[in-house]
Amino acid sequence: MIFLTVGTQIGFDRLIKAVDEWALLQPQQTIFAQIGKAHYKPENFKYTEFLSPKEYKEVFDSCSYVVSHAGMGTIISCLMSHKPILVMPRKAKLSEHRNDHQFATCERFSDKEGCYIAWDEYELVDYLNVLHTLKPSSVDSKAGLAFSDALLKEVTERFGF
Repeated sequence: MIFLTVGTQIGFDRLIKAVDEWALLQPQQTIFAQIGKAHYKPENFKYTEFLSPKEYKEVFDSCSYVVSHAGMGTIISCLMSHKPILVMPRKAKLSEHRNDHQFATCERFSDKEGCYIAWDEYELVDYLNVLHTLKPSSVDSKAGLAFSDALLKEVTERFGF
């Protein structure tokens, strides 16, 4: 199963629509999404706006792949859980976020095994078409915690969060 998650703060219509259009041509794929307050509602897979932490964990634990916005928590969880993650950053110029910090997050993770970056919806579809070939991270959990602490500090300093 593919788990599509866009976080809880705002929807991400461009990502949801791209996966929905791909899913129309891939009826054998099982997809479940947490779409937040999106305007676009998918027609080709099941979804909910929000999941409780318990529900999120159940879906996350049962999926084989994660498709997501560039949320650090989701990326780090996937790397530490050895789940391949396909990430597409939100664009500020499209009013998907207040700034382009997600591009910086993607740049920082672009060389990490198990994290695949689609810079736009066209690359996203290219990755979705070969999803079964994407390999998970081999980061061990202790190294992952040290890495996530250092990365959080770097992004916080860079963007002033």
